[in-house]
Amino acid sequence: MRFLLPGKTRAAGHPVKLGSVMQRLRGRHRFSTLTAQILLASLSLLVFTVALGGFLFSMISNQTLDQQYQLRALGIATTAAQMSEVRSALAAGDPGHVIDGIAHQVMAAAQPDYVVVSDKEGMRFSHPDPALIGRRLEEPVAVLDGQTHVGFDPGSLGRSANAKAPIFGADGSVIGQVSVGIEDTEVLSNQMQNIWLITGFSVLVLALGVVGSLLLSRRIKRVTFDLEPAEIASLLQEREALLHGIREAVVGLDDRGKVTVINEEARRLLHLEGEVLGRPIAELLPHGRLRDLLAGRLPGADQVALTDDALLVVNRMPVSTAGRSIGSVVTLRDRTEIESLVRDLHSIQGLMEAMRALEHEYANRLHIVDGLLEMGDLEQAKRYVSQVSAMSRSLGERLRATIAPPELAALVLAKVAVAAEQDVQMEVTADSRLDHPEVDHTELVTIVGNLLDNAVDALANTPRPRIVTVQFDDADGVFIAVRDNGPGVPADKIDQVMVDGYSTKDPRPGMRRGIGLALVSRIVRRAGGTLDVFPGPGGNFEVWLPATAQAAVEDRSVGV
Repeated sequence: MRFLLPGKTRAAGHPVKLGSVMQRLRGRHRFSTLTAQILLASLSLLVFTVALGGFLFSMISNQTLDQQYQLRALGIATTAAQMSEVRSALAAGDPGHVIDGIAHQVMAAAQPDYVVVSDKEGMRFSHPDPALIGRRLEEPVAVLDGQTHVGFDPGSLGRSANAKAPIFGADGSVIGQVSVGIEDTEVLSNQMQNIWLITGFSVLVLALGVVGSLLLSRRIKRVTFDLEPAEIASLLQEREALLHGIREAVVGLDDRGKVTVINEEARRLLHLEGEVLGRPIAELLPHGRLRDLLAGRLPGADQVALTDDALLVVNRMPVSTAGRSIGSVVTLRDRTEIESLVRDLHSIQGLMEAMRALEHEYANRLHIVDGLLEMGDLEQAKRYVSQVSAMSRSLGERLRATIAPPELAALVLAKVAVAAEQDVQMEVTADSRLDHPEVDHTELVTIVGNLLDNAVDALANTPRPRIVTVQFDDADGVFIAVRDNGPGVPADKIDQVMVDGYSTKDPRPGMRRGIGLALVSRIVRRAGGTLDVFPGPGGNFEVWLPATAQAAVEDRSVGV
């Protein structure tokens, strides 16, 4: 399939029509150079073949005709030589001139040009020219050896196909010969008929060759979109330069789902090695969302797919020419780093919101202290400040005491503040404990952060009180449980919520939905742990990671 051509960028999902692209590259003349080359090559080959065949056929035909006329003359001569009347008359010296009459009867019946009977000395007893009867032959008698002879004889009547047969006497000796000839003009007449037949056949073959060449060139031009060989070569060079010179991954598929075009970036992102062209995409990729997107089973633009080490944005565009589908082009963009930066930015924005909320809360508390001081109630102001200070320190100190990884404790503390701003009460269970787990801390932060964000988002439109509880346990590996009192996950959607790209939430500007749980699921699966989702009402997500998970995930984090 040859459809990756430079042109205007098409909107995702819109078919690419090659007819309009190719129209810019066509020549001005319908009878193009390619057609002329095909016609010239075909005609040259046909002319050479027909001329050689005609020459060989003419030679064989002429030889056959010569042999046929010689054999015909030999048959007549042998028959005449065996006639008893001829033998008797010749033995007696033909006193009654019988032999010439018999010769004319044979000529009338068999239609040779001459029948000449002579004795063994060469004296003629019959001849079409009566003046030569009684005269000797110009050449010696050829049948004295008792054998028949055939060939071409110049003779007195002109060149002819000639046969000579011996006449035997009563004692078995040669007493004469019968010479029968068929003039060359008759042979040439039959040869000319064959030549005209060969010529007519050759002209017909040439005409059919011209028609076939034109039809073939038309077919080739239609298949190659009316492009010349030089243009095709130029397009191929441009396509190779385009495919392997861009950072975006490109995969071309035909209507049967087989790979026809792929560049190095696509091989890298899809982890494809070895021979790929001509193989179905179903054989190259494992079952999952990414394969379904490439095969066209999941429509839509800018679809998200997660692999083991990247977040890909996939677009699939059908390709058609003359209203007929010829396959599709799939582009893949690696958005891992960008998505990570976007999520980091949103995290920072969340922290800023939390700080703003705390600022607002502390401002209110300062107003209270200021009012108490203005009223002169110093004791009450001291008690209020002590109470507020104890409340602020209690959660942070408890998290630092029970959750050893400082980045995880800081994340939970920040999420509590952000949740409070959204009127969601986030609690860490009293029995929670995480003492220096043998699990990669970055992976823990990613798992807990995504689960807490999903829980808070799920409570956005629910009545108060809105409660999220978090539980940690490291008795056997690492256990994390996040529960909320929202609607929860419907029983028929449990398998779908962990698929990348699936989300029931409204999209947020600049950030893709349907990635968080899919990312958590991938991290847990890669670490050899489990992720359990329980049906609602109430959200309930439980993660278990083995204590040796750090070795399994150490160098493979994505950070989105």
